[in-house]
Amino acid sequence: MTESHYPKRLDCAGKYLDLSQPHIMGVLNVTPDSFSDGANYYRDASLDIDLAVARAEQMVADGASIIDVGGESTRPGADPVTEQQEIDRVVPVIEALASHIPAIISIDTSNASVMSAAATAGAGLVNDVRALSRSQALETVAQLQLPVCLMHMQGQPGTMQVAPDYADAVSDIHDYLQERVNLCVQAGILKSKILVDPGFGFGKTLEHNLELLKGLAAFEHLGAAVAVGISRKSMLGQITGRAVSERLYGGLAAATIAVMNGATIIRCHDVAETLDAVKVAAAVL
Repeated sequence: MTESHYPKRLDCAGKYLDLSQPHIMGVLNVTPDSFSDGANYYRDASLDIDLAVARAEQMVADGASIIDVGGESTRPGADPVTEQQEIDRVVPVIEALASHIPAIISIDTSNASVMSAAATAGAGLVNDVRALSRSQALETVAQLQLPVCLMHMQGQPGTMQVAPDYADAVSDIHDYLQERVNLCVQAGILKSKILVDPGFGFGKTLEHNLELLKGLAAFEHLGAAVAVGISRKSMLGQITGRAVSERLYGGLAAATIAVMNGATIIRCHDVAETLDAVKVAAAVL
């Protein structure tokens, strides 16, 4: 990681993250239609909370510092769900995790009501693929006083992969995130509580994704720790020709490059393996 000026200790509702070293954010999608793991926690079309908790506990044992709980799939072409459906999925899981794991619990949502419900249940971080652009999201996070990860997405999940276009991917996405950071600060969110994510695969072609991975260090100039999520994504399939379940090694290479280029938080499915790769990259740095 290159030298940057963001605070090195992030307070996530009383649980602290040392941002002087990289961390793993484990993915826990409690959605029946996630592109990778979500359906694993359903039995007879109903969410099995015990299965979700067991998976989270395993990821923490494998070294995850954060468990990211999501109740709405944001894969390309995904159908939206109601806010109440989202709350019904994530809140019981977060409540169960809050009393079971020492790791920080993150809520992966764009909806203000879900953010509030998740925070009450025990979430300590908001992870928003829409960078707090939905109604009342900015105000809600400012009121909750939780850290937030702002991600870039061009378009919406249903259409984001239909001819995405940039004049310059790194510069355009940097400028967008700078604008969102500024709006957050104006809304009363402390700069020290903001993370940024360029949004690999969210309205980007393979070429755009590779440009972002190569130019990731540019985002540290935003004065915020950088998070990335590349695990199992289609860009890896395009490069390797591998199916979703066979993209581990490509994901490890991408995670290593990301850390070498400045990423602090790596969001992934395969925690133990990715942590080993990240530790090697961090040791070199």
